[in-house]
Amino acid sequence: MQVLSWKVSRIPFYGQTMKINQISRRRFTQGFTIAGLASPFATQAIAPIKRNGTPKLKLSLAAYSFRKQLTAKPGTPGSMDMMGFIDWCATQDLDGFEPTSYFFPKEITPGYLAQMKRKAHLHGLDVSSGAIRNVFTLPDGPELEKWHDHVDTWVDHYAAIGCPIIRVFAGKAPKGIAEEQAIDNAVRNLSQACKRAGEKGIILALENHDFLMDSRRLEAIVKRVDSPWFAVNLDSGNFIDKDGYEAFERTAPYAATVQLKVELRDKAGKKVPAEMSRLIGILKKANYRGYVVLEYEAKEDPFTAIPRRLKELRQLIG
Repeated sequence: MQVLSWKVSRIPFYGQTMKINQISRRRFTQGFTIAGLASPFATQAIAPIKRNGTPKLKLSLAAYSFRKQLTAKPGTPGSMDMMGFIDWCATQDLDGFEPTSYFFPKEITPGYLAQMKRKAHLHGLDVSSGAIRNVFTLPDGPELEKWHDHVDTWVDHYAAIGCPIIRVFAGKAPKGIAEEQAIDNAVRNLSQACKRAGEKGIILALENHDFLMDSRRLEAIVKRVDSPWFAVNLDSGNFIDKDGYEAFERTAPYAATVQLKVELRDKAGKKVPAEMSRLIGILKKANYRGYVVLEYEAKEDPFTAIPRRLKELRQLIG
């Protein structure tokens, strides 16, 4: 029988050092999920999200849209921090904003999170969703354990600022591991993480990113993670299917949050301007009720382009 123990660890991830002083929630919940995931042919799945009423789309902006400004040296022209990003969002008549873990300070204190929550509320902004980086295609081992701890830490951080949903990844298939095994690993790890996130009232939404840019692989995971705290973070610009709009429409019923990009890939894999009206139409057809998060990645200066793009989306949303 495995004995649970208290542990203290410091785990560096992409410029941030996180202090963890907690019982390993992963080890505690693992036994409750593993039995239902043993078979690679398991068929349990989340159902399409049932929503009452008519479509209702609200507008948010991803901090990643200002990735250059948020990683610039403080004091340089155009630089900003997360608090400045919230201030800027308030000038754009947005309903919410999406912070990204990459742009938080290296040391995150309860006081900092409290100030962020206060600022957002006084500006009339929801924390529509949060975003982190993780790899869940790994097999059991120390590296995977670090990623589970990383996700748990950010569940705590985002819960503190009133964020209801976190964008997560599956990751790429590790070298030497077959695609099927990588998917099995992702299913198991997502199921465990969702159980823990649910204890804080937070949904983990899987993005069609990395090798899940192929909708077939995304659906292979969606069809097997059976948790009320699991959903899809639908990114319009990431699909590499021959028909990105068809893939977007097919997976829209599972989305708990949506990121719209101004470009997507055509049948040849080339980035082309997205038909925003078509994407919004698909969401309305799916009776989507929730946030549409603009994630701007095009070349034009974001301070110039984003206000124009938000105006366009606001008109389409109605």
